Amino acid sequence: MKGYQKKVTPVKWGAPAHRNIDEVKEEKENYTIKVIDAERLMEAAEEGLMSLFYKVGLEAMYQILEQDVIELVGPKGKHDKNRQAYRHGKEKSKVTLDDQKISIDKPRVRSNGHDIPLPSFPYFQNEDALNRSIFTRMICGASTRKYGRTVTMEDDGGVCTSKSEVSRRFKTELKKLMEEFFDRRLDDDFPLIMLDGMETGGMTVIVAIGIKNDGKKQVLGLVEGATENSDAVKMLLADLIKRGLSTDTPRLFTIDGSKALKKAVNDTFGQKGLIQRCQVHKKRNVLSHLPQSEQATIGLAVSRAYLEFDFDKALHQMNLIADNLEYRYPDAAASLKEGLEETLTVHRLNLPGLLRKTLSSTNAIESANSVAAGIVRKTSKWRDGEMILRHMAAGFLEAERGFRRIQGYRQIPILKNALFTAAGGVSGNAVYGEAL
Repeated sequence: MKGYQKKVTPVKWGAPAHRNIDEVKEEKENYTIKVIDAERLMEAAEEGLMSLFYKVGLEAMYQILEQDVIELVGPKGKHDKNRQAYRHGKEKSKVTLDDQKISIDKPRVRSNGHDIPLPSFPYFQNEDALNRSIFTRMICGASTRKYGRTVTMEDDGGVCTSKSEVSRRFKTELKKLMEEFFDRRLDDDFPLIMLDGMETGGMTVIVAIGIKNDGKKQVLGLVEGATENSDAVKMLLADLIKRGLSTDTPRLFTIDGSKALKKAVNDTFGQKGLIQRCQVHKKRNVLSHLPQSEQATIGLAVSRAYLEFDFDKALHQMNLIADNLEYRYPDAAASLKEGLEETLTVHRLNLPGLLRKTLSSTNAIESANSVAAGIVRKTSKWRDGEMILRHMAAGFLEAERGFRRIQGYRQIPILKNALFTAAGGVSGNAVYGEAL
């Protein structure tokens, strides 16, 4: 029969003690893997490259298993008086095929009334690739009910695609991911940290995202609570410190205006932690107290005030707006004045325009929130806080995969020196050794 074959030097699968190892080596050096009949090869290729890989891979697996049998009992049909094991037909077994498990006929070997395991078979049953495939597809939007439709090669004996099986494996991978996430060391400086809360499953999940010296973002930690309260935030910050975040390094914390976030940062870091309240949130809060007819005008005035480079000028413009609103819309004026100077911290630090624009709002963390929300929205029933944390950790780590450097990252040395000076230092350059 015309065949498609190639001589190879196979992996050493091991040999029983009664056989001479030199004989086994010689056998393997002369071993030829006949991959598949040429006509069958062409038929598989017509169905696509993946079909070709699938059929050739199965054939190669069967031949590797047969080679295991030969090493244990000797060649088929050849008498060996020293043989201690014998062939015992075949049995149905499962092997992993990337995104599912399929049924195969595994050859059996027995000795003294007991089955002898084939040395190479555990490699074909390894489920790491299957678990990763399920996790990736679920994270990217596939549901537990429809996972079976996403498998690469349809097989009548395929398993591990049912809703319960997919859910169980996804949960296992989530738990493993969460453990790795909460054990990550935080040995970088992270001169900027952004904090924000997100409502999920009747709970509030608070996330911290740090920005490194090179401008790259990293999800630092998560904590869940009934509300966005200072105790929960303190737990989050304490966890970050436990994993390596220094309390002696001056840094800027950008928050959405929550008093709980501010209190937790002040109590934990003191003068080393400067607060920058989000200007976008401030503007949104002010406009919510105004009628539709006034929102465009006041919104433009607030935006122009924030564009002022000088701190005193920007503060003066904002106070003028507040005075103008005092008698007509007192609630809007009170909202504008509340924590006003903390929305101008980037002005007080004299940060350059591009970096100032990036650090003046929590937009960088809002984009991560949206990615995480897209992942958790498929879950309608939450059993407990741990389940929420598992899904949120997966969501934010998925968002982290798409993180880019922040705009103005080359100006981070200026931020670090300004923070050191603001925290009571003498010279930022003397500490960080970086030129402005």
